Amino acid sequence: MGRTVPSAFWVLHVGIFVVWFPAVLVAQRLIGNANRKDLWKVVLKGAPDWMRYMVYVFSAYEFVNFMISMGQASSGGRHTTTSAADWRAFSGLWMVFYSAALAILYSAAETMESSPRCGNGHFASPNAIYCTRCGQPVIRVR
Repeated sequence: MGRTVPSAFWVLHVGIFVVWFPAVLVAQRLIGNANRKDLWKVVLKGAPDWMRYMVYVFSAYEFVNFMISMGQASSGGRHTTTSAADWRAFSGLWMVFYSAALAILYSAAETMESSPRCGNGHFASPNAIYCTRCGQPVIRVR
């Protein structure tokens, strides 16, 4: 509508790093030695269906939003205020990263309860045969 928006714009950028780094670390533990093509299936295994779909829909939205924003990008010039077009351009990025972090962390919390462990009690990835920390066989509880 032609109005400038508050400068809280950068808070949302910084917030992504606050939630994304823990999500990546947790995702690496969940993945273990799983096939990389199954990355999102493994990482989001414990998340409810609606949460997985939210990540997929926001990712599609970001792709479309990015293409539209690139077509409308102003050429050059440094402006000191954040315009509504800037907010819209970054909104999809924020939605993707925040929703993916939420889904990954929620999934991890759900799967850690039923996650296999070795004889020493260390958590193991879902498809591990031996513990990566101590080498003990992984115990499967059904």
